[in-house]
Amino acid sequence: MRTFTTIAKLIFIFAFLSLIAAQERPDTSNLSDKVIVIRIEGTVDAGMAAFISRAIREAKEYSNPLIVFEIDTFGGQVDAAFTIADTIAAINSTPTVSYVQVQAISAGALIALAADQLYMRNNTTIGDVAPLIMSSEGPQMLGEKYQSPIRAKFRALARRNNYPEVLTEAMVTEELTVLEVTLPDSSFYVDSTGYADLSPQIREQIVSTQTVVRKGELLTMTDTEAVELGFSRKSVNTVDEMLEDMGYHEAEIIRIEESWSETLVRFIGRIAPMLMMIGFAALYIEIRSPGFGLPGLIGVICLAAVFLGQYMVGLADYTELLLLILGLVFLSFEVFVTPGFGFMGFIGILLMMAGMVLSFQNFVIPSPEIPWQQDILVRNITMVVASLLGSVVIIVAFFRYLFPHIGMVVKGPYLSETLKDARIDNEELALPAVGETATVVSALRPSGKVEINGEPYDVVTEGEFVDNGSEVVVSELRGSRIVVKRKV
Repeated sequence: MRTFTTIAKLIFIFAFLSLIAAQERPDTSNLSDKVIVIRIEGTVDAGMAAFISRAIREAKEYSNPLIVFEIDTFGGQVDAAFTIADTIAAINSTPTVSYVQVQAISAGALIALAADQLYMRNNTTIGDVAPLIMSSEGPQMLGEKYQSPIRAKFRALARRNNYPEVLTEAMVTEELTVLEVTLPDSSFYVDSTGYADLSPQIREQIVSTQTVVRKGELLTMTDTEAVELGFSRKSVNTVDEMLEDMGYHEAEIIRIEESWSETLVRFIGRIAPMLMMIGFAALYIEIRSPGFGLPGLIGVICLAAVFLGQYMVGLADYTELLLLILGLVFLSFEVFVTPGFGFMGFIGILLMMAGMVLSFQNFVIPSPEIPWQQDILVRNITMVVASLLGSVVIIVAFFRYLFPHIGMVVKGPYLSETLKDARIDNEELALPAVGETATVVSALRPSGKVEINGEPYDVVTEGEFVDNGSEVVVSELRGSRIVVKRKV
């Protein structure tokens, strides 16, 4: 009887220990055999948002995969970070996890907290979501108007994934003092205002109070601190170690990388101002030159690259393309139909500027609820205007220094004999004398028509542009070519 009792006790203990072990092991019955790893690296921008959206669509083609976002970023554009965070948070039917490989700073922290779970590699950091703007005095933190919507986004993610709300707010606002309040059977985090509002009953139970974040500081956590404060599940060394902890150690890992076209689009986005400057200048040079040659080709390629790049990241659409085309039509009408520069040319430039500005943003009029949209609009207008001014410099330099020498570098064939000893007996072909004054009757850009003593002549300048009605002087005769310059 005693032996039976002993055996029964051993069976009970074994069953109890097995139950505890089963509770500690993750439930792998519904786990997929596919783990999709999407790397988030570098500056957060519209190109990154487009890549992540495409990668998530591809990941969902697998049957119930685990999506891992491998993060190493110091932040970037707030609007792009919001788009990425919303895209990740909208994944409902597929489990997601963020793995901070090096750092998730500023916008990177927002993206990291959007997934269902968070793991961090040893010796990594997360936090410091300060909205900054560059000024003449260096980076400056933006005020409450900018911090408020970012805090609201962090609070929403905290509620979704059970993170401490006040600590997520402390990543954004340095005015908060966050305290950890310990009770006999629990603890919680509260800011200084919330601590002052605690009821007398709770105050009587407080065992200790510790300052976690001091006023004037932004919360930035190491991997171990993120575990202690309830953000990270665990600190690991590799993705494989994280997957083993989650029960996916036998799953196949599939990595989705940026395509060459997506990498190219992000690069074009960085050099877009330079491409616009070259494109505007090249098109203007082509308009002022006969036929269609190299400048026109360069201009079309540069502006098309900028527009297509913005189209691929989801910012530009048919509206922006229509504005650009209308701008070119108005500008061409001004050049070919009504020589000079007036109302049509001004409207053409405004339409082209509007098209380029709108192609760099996903809104038309800034929303009062999204304060940084106004800064984005100002930044885009400044960039486009600066590109236009730069193109003016290129145009002036081309016609002043390069255009007069093009004939010297273009290969022949040329005639080896000259007509310097030939005589002109036909009075209709008589040329004016050097030094004669002429009146411009068709704008010189740099070629055009002038009138001398009531007779029209085709002339050319040394790259100088002269408007209708201006007076010029014949400076040189090159065979039958009349070269003029502005009269001083």
